[in-house]
This record gives sequence, C-alpha cells and structure tokens, in this order.
Amino acid sequence: MEPENFENATVTISKDELADLPAEDFRGEIIVVDTIEKVTPAVEEILAADVIGFDTETRPSFKRGQSYNVALIQLSTPEKCYLFRTNLIGYPKELIRVFEDPNILKVGLSIRDDFHNLRKVNNIEPQSFIDLQSFVKSYKISDNSLSRLYAILFGKRISKSQRLTNWEANPLSEAQKIYAALDAFACIKIYKYLKEGNFDPLKSPYLTFHPDPETYESK
Repeated sequence: MEPENFENATVTISKDELADLPAEDFRGEIIVVDTIEKVTPAVEEILAADVIGFDTETRPSFKRGQSYNVALIQLSTPEKCYLFRTNLIGYPKELIRVFEDPNILKVGLSIRDDFHNLRKVNNIEPQSFIDLQSFVKSYKISDNSLSRLYAILFGKRISKSQRLTNWEANPLSEAQKIYAALDAFACIKIYKYLKEGNFDPLKSPYLTFHPDPETYESK
C-alpha cells in the first residue's frame, strides 16, 4: 500500500551518497570498429538484438569558439559493446541503418544533444529511440545523470574520469574504451531493469518525501 503522500515523493541520490559507492566496471566484450572492413560484421550482430544501448563521445574543446564533431559512437548489446570511431571511418550506410531502423529499440540519455551533434555531419533521421531522462520519471526517479540513475538502481558508481579526454586519440586507451563501453551498456541495463519490473520506488533507500505544497504554504 502506498503512503498518502507518495505523490510528493521522489527518488534521488545526493552527491555524497554517490561518492561513497564502489565503482562499476564493464566486464563484457569491447569491439573497436576503426576500419570500414569491420563495420558490416559489427552491424550484423547489432541488428540481431531487439534493444541496444547508445551513447557518443566528442573530443572536448578548451578554447572559446572551437568545437569538434562526434568522434565515437557506442552501441551496446547486453554482452558486447561496439565502439565506432567515426573520426576515422565516417558514417557508413550500414551504421546509419541502425539509427533509422524502427525495429531496433535504442536507449540513451539526453539523446537530443547527441542527435544535434550527429546532424552536423550527416542527415540522420533517428527512429525508435528512448531517452532515459524521460523514461525514469514514471518510476519516481528525479535524477537525470547516467551515473546517478545507475547508482540508484544498482548501488554502484560510474566513474567520469575519462569524460574530458581526447576521443580522437589513436589508439584509444584501455581506460577510454572501458568508460565508453560502460556508458552505453549502462543505458540498456537501466532500461531492462526498470522495464522488467525490478524496481520499487517505495523500497528504495533514496526515496525522499517532500512537503505538500498547500500544507507547506499554509504554515
């Protein structure tokens, strides 16, 4: 039975609570797609999945007025993550097919920003995408960042130490590959966990009850 003020409750994790959690690691297989010859076999495996995790990485800019195009696209199944190095291979038609295939569900976070960056260099018309920032709201989760969502559900922290590294470096470091793979894998893991009914907001240690606005204002 839900408490009377459940509608005023949200699930959120504090910065300190997040920092105290152990770090997560990606234990699946990572496949770097850095030549055109590797694209087709990678896409064939991806097309066999019914849902995949999605993310992108762009080389950071530290000068005003300077920007870079997307350097890496991550597409993850529950077992493997494919890292497409678009700064080296561009946007082959096979890769675009994945984005535009309505039969494959793609799950990401803040995907509007990703689409904006991708469309700077290619006229992609994405279909069948779910943005976790909107999806988690029906589960009373108010946090928006991937690391916080993952921590709330799985009790582990996703390190962001590689976020501002050079994603056009050749080769990518092992730390970069693991970071990139985990971001995409986390999206699919979060989605499947919620979709399969494994999360009860009432049982979350991060459930917070807020004062009723009318009661609060009358005081």
